[in-house]
Amino acid sequence: MSQTHDEKELGTSGDLPIQEAPITPAKGHPKGLYWLFFAEMWERFCYYGMRALLVLYLTKTLMVADERTFAIYGAYTALVYAVTVLGGKLADSLLGYRIAVILGGILMAIGEFLILGGGEFWLLIGMAVIISGNGYFKANISSIVGRLYPDGDPRRDSGFTIFYIGINLGAFLATTVVAEVGNIYGYQYGFGLAGIGMVIGAIVFIFGQKHYEGHGLPPDREKLMKPLFGPLNRLHLTILGTLAIVPVFYLLLNNSAMVGYLLAATAIFVLYVLISSGIKGGKILRDRMLILILLMFFNIVFWACFEQAGSSLTLFADRNIDRVIFGWEMGAATTQFFNPLYILIFGSIFSVMWVKLSKIGKNPNIPMKFGLGIVQLGLGYLVVWLFSGMVDAEYRLPLFTLVFLYMLHTTGELFLSPIGLSMVTKLAPKQMTGMVMGAWFLSIAGANYVAAILAALTGAEHGEGGAEATAEQTLTQYVDIYTQMGLITVGIGMILVVFSKPLNKMMHGVK
Repeated sequence: MSQTHDEKELGTSGDLPIQEAPITPAKGHPKGLYWLFFAEMWERFCYYGMRALLVLYLTKTLMVADERTFAIYGAYTALVYAVTVLGGKLADSLLGYRIAVILGGILMAIGEFLILGGGEFWLLIGMAVIISGNGYFKANISSIVGRLYPDGDPRRDSGFTIFYIGINLGAFLATTVVAEVGNIYGYQYGFGLAGIGMVIGAIVFIFGQKHYEGHGLPPDREKLMKPLFGPLNRLHLTILGTLAIVPVFYLLLNNSAMVGYLLAATAIFVLYVLISSGIKGGKILRDRMLILILLMFFNIVFWACFEQAGSSLTLFADRNIDRVIFGWEMGAATTQFFNPLYILIFGSIFSVMWVKLSKIGKNPNIPMKFGLGIVQLGLGYLVVWLFSGMVDAEYRLPLFTLVFLYMLHTTGELFLSPIGLSMVTKLAPKQMTGMVMGAWFLSIAGANYVAAILAALTGAEHGEGGAEATAEQTLTQYVDIYTQMGLITVGIGMILVVFSKPLNKMMHGVK
């Protein structure tokens, strides 16, 4: 469909520019993928930089107890993903993906800079603004990636894996540069650097619009820009409504129990929408929505255990891992860099591998990949048990405990996460891609909430009678909990592997 002049440029003052799009290249990946790659890379630099420092900032600078720290962390990471449901819906029906992504990037940068005010109040207000921005950014940039590929295009899985490398390049830079800046110079400098990264990401996305091939524009530009309340149009009102909800997120961060109820209510609504849409769409769409919902539950299992990285595993590294390398002590937050480093090492290999396996008819089906990913995650936690006998005099385990743990977590992630993103864009009807992508991120939101509960089980802050725990006590507790998590997740993954063939039939040809 050709673009009109109005589609190329959104109206008058304050409107966001939309540029003309070229034709998709016949070979290789669309050029837009690489602009989205770098925009997402800087956004993840922002998000993971803040996440890397958050638990340590709360416990070491603000002197917040472990239990409340995990509650705040869990509420934050859950809300960050939960709001993608609303952000995806608004992009589908009103804003279009491009405006949503730009608005989200601006809000996230503002949120990082607010944290620089210092103290718990400014931290929570900044986090609330970041949550609002991420709701617009996260699901919708992934939706644009999916739109760049026609239905049935074999490049799609490979394209999403390349996009996933961008995510983890940003995470790698965040967990090395931002984490060490925060460790050496102070956490506030780390947060400020993360905000600068988000500004760069928004600029990259805006300049890359001419390569998005006409995708992501508002579904009805005239409706969006038509005055609705005095001089205010729907875009203005959406921005004002977004700012108005920031205090609500602030209150939720202070009361994590309410986040659980909110997630449950949102999940019920989303499940109703998916199932009802599936029933109305006939047997094939019904089966696809059902398998999507089922895999969402397995997605929760994976991420609830995986997302210990920013919470309990960071404190585990701080308290019970020997981080000295050739006389230099690595910051506890920096130990999170192993995961994105492995993504960068293995990501391209996996991208090529899936294409090669597809050509010879040996590519595992999607449920099988999910099951194998969960098994590898569980094996990663069993590494802690395997090396628990190598404790030193200060009850610290060697650093290679985390080296192998994160390696298995990463290979498991590559079996599940980029495949899941690609799967959503294949299973979802085009008119509700943003909504379904938001539903997928909602399952990750639920996983992050559960992750906070699992982190609290470590109970590693206190020993008997509420006294501060010794290094020996914290090590024992971490090993016990991680061993249980490992055994349970391996079992769950094997169940999915066993039933992968009948479950795959419900996808009706989606691979």
